[in-house]
Amino acid sequence: MRIGECADLASDCLRSTGPDQWAVHVPLGKLKTERLVPVDPFVCRFVQRLRFFRSLERLPEDGFLLPRPRSKEALIRQLRDYLHQICHEIGLSTRIVPHQFRHTYASEMLRAGVGLPALMNLLGHVDPDMTMRYLDVTLTDLKREFQLARAKPRHLTPSPSPSVAPLRVGLAGVIDAISGAHHVLEMFRRTLPDGTTRAHLDRLSNRLTKIVTLARNLGPS
Repeated sequence: MRIGECADLASDCLRSTGPDQWAVHVPLGKLKTERLVPVDPFVCRFVQRLRFFRSLERLPEDGFLLPRPRSKEALIRQLRDYLHQICHEIGLSTRIVPHQFRHTYASEMLRAGVGLPALMNLLGHVDPDMTMRYLDVTLTDLKREFQLARAKPRHLTPSPSPSVAPLRVGLAGVIDAISGAHHVLEMFRRTLPDGTTRAHLDRLSNRLTKIVTLARNLGPS
């Protein structure tokens, strides 16, 4: 969630969504949307611990999970300062800001198999182009998705798994890798609605096609 949404969390933000299933209610934020974000037992214990410490505060009860000695803006500055202190104590030279955690979360959810529509809801986005800016998709991710698509194609009925062919080396291996990336890119592009992101990916797909064709014309590996 955004740091502003974090500062606005209510003391009762933890909601039960089923047997041993919990979610954090994120209030109205930057895009005037609210949502429930599923959480694991660690986050549940963390929120409960914050509530316990909040109960020990001498500040008047205001309904928020995190205390505000002066204002919401002061709390946000305090959270940023805490993060900088931690980075300094562990010897991290790179400057880290809280919003980077959203980018990391989005990329890890994608790697875990979360689809784009679900990821948009988790992040509180209303535009897929906005969600795409958060994703850090590497060649390793594309190759993994390609292998998963080949192993378990959704449009075919389950069939016995064939023996896995050994990876080729040299120019042939390069062509295989680029072709695999092109396939995964195309599968993903077709799930997007018409718009800027889909148009950009279409141009990128055409470039990969040309690269594969030129590579095959270079001769035997």
